[in-house]
Amino acid sequence: MASIAVLFLFFIVIRAQGEGQTFITVECKTGNVGQFGQQSMLDCVVKTTQVVKDATILVVSWEKKDTEAIVLTFEKGKTVAQPRFRFAEPSWNEKNMNVSLLITNTTLEDIGEYKCVVMTDSGDSTNYTNLIVTAKYNKPMIHSNPEKITRDEDVTLTCSSEGGYPKGQLRWFDEHGQEWPESGPLTMEKTSNGLFKLTSRLSLLKSTIFSKYTCKVFNASGVKEDEAALEIPENPAEQEGRKEVDVPTKIVAPVVVIGSLIVGMLLVLVYKRRSQQTRRFSTTPLMSDHRGMTFESAAEEGDHLNTQHNDNEA
Repeated sequence: MASIAVLFLFFIVIRAQGEGQTFITVECKTGNVGQFGQQSMLDCVVKTTQVVKDATILVVSWEKKDTEAIVLTFEKGKTVAQPRFRFAEPSWNEKNMNVSLLITNTTLEDIGEYKCVVMTDSGDSTNYTNLIVTAKYNKPMIHSNPEKITRDEDVTLTCSSEGGYPKGQLRWFDEHGQEWPESGPLTMEKTSNGLFKLTSRLSLLKSTIFSKYTCKVFNASGVKEDEAALEIPENPAEQEGRKEVDVPTKIVAPVVVIGSLIVGMLLVLVYKRRSQQTRRFSTTPLMSDHRGMTFESAAEEGDHLNTQHNDNEA
């Protein structure tokens, strides 16, 4: 009875293949992005129909289309792969439907289209996928010519950044965040590992030199990856002029504070004196009346004594 079921299933598979039908498909992610020097993965998974529930993989082949190089194969239970290539799952076996390819230490040579072929006991399938590789640009470096900037002569600033891929951009900004499109043309050159080195020059007239310039590097998608800034010191004459302005300011400020304190103290003293005078004026009439009566009594008594003395002499 079991043999009849096996024969029936085999008949269905043969008939389906003869009619161009398949019970398995290889589904791959269309585009994969890898980072230079890091691991990259090409995602492909085997899918089966309801008719086949327990497929066994017989052959897997990964081929790089442009070079037609076979980078990994699995056949008769044995895996053979070129250096830096292996199955994404370390414990992969013929029952594992995840046939994704892992690339270690990714280089620019790995960019391109890959072909994945899978053969099972229930049918075969082929699909394609692509790998894109990017690299992040290093922090820019700024140099000036002349090396010592005095603001008394024209200056040329040079900004460079390397180690990136694909082609990026360098852009200049002043201390106010304003972009300077007047920079020279961007030059690009490939280094030994295929990555790009970007260089941009900014020419400055002595009358238009700001105190700070920033060079920013952007990747191919227009996203800023890093930046560097150069601060330009003031001339000694400008620094002396600033000091001369600062010295009177430093002197005037304490004088104003001290003067304010003195004026405040004087106002307090004046207020106290006026208060005292007001009190005196308010008590003087009473004291004047008392003293006036005493003086008048004494005068009258004096006149009376003088009259008596004159009468005695007469």
